[in-house]
This record gives sequence, C-alpha cells and structure tokens, in this order.
Amino acid sequence: MSRNTSSTTMTRRLNGLMTEMGERIKQARLRRGLTQAILASRATCTPATIGRVEKGDPKVAMGTYARVLLGLQLENDLGFIAKDDALGRLLQDAALPKRVRTKK
Repeated sequence: MSRNTSSTTMTRRLNGLMTEMGERIKQARLRRGLTQAILASRATCTPATIGRVEKGDPKVAMGTYARVLLGLQLENDLGFIAKDDALGRLLQDAALPKRVRTKK
C-alpha cells in the first residue's frame, strides 16, 4: 500500500508554505535569467519537474528540491531547515532533571 501524499492529506497551511517555496524558487530562477530547461539540466531532471517544483508540488522528492537549489546556487539555504527548534529546546529543557541539593 503506497502512502498518500496528495494535497488532500496536507493542511492548508502546509500547502500554502509549499506553494510559497515554489514561488520563491521560480523568482530566484527568473532573477538569474534561467529557463526551466537550463535549470532542469543543472538539476538533472526534466523541465516538467521544474514546473512542479515551482508550483510547490509535495509529491516531488526532497532530493529534487535540493538539486534545484544547487542549480540556483542556493544549496546553503538547506542548512536553515529546522535550524531554530525553539519548541524542541523547550521540551528538552523541561525534561531535564532538577538539581536538588541535600542538606548537611
């Protein structure tokens, strides 16, 4: 049984974020004066896949998004994903044992 990653199983917010990311990738390509075909060649995929990336299609593999960013010379942006995990740090700190001093 395959997993369903269609937009029906994703929240509206997540769909919106994917769409925004795709639009930012498209704008980065256009600012560089690249066609979808040229970027596809750099990212070793098809121009149709670039079109899907630019629409924020969640069915496109994460590796493809990474290769597209590499083709745009934006691969360092991958380092910002989940970099500041404020909630995770709060949960981690809450689970730390409290130091208790013993009386002499």
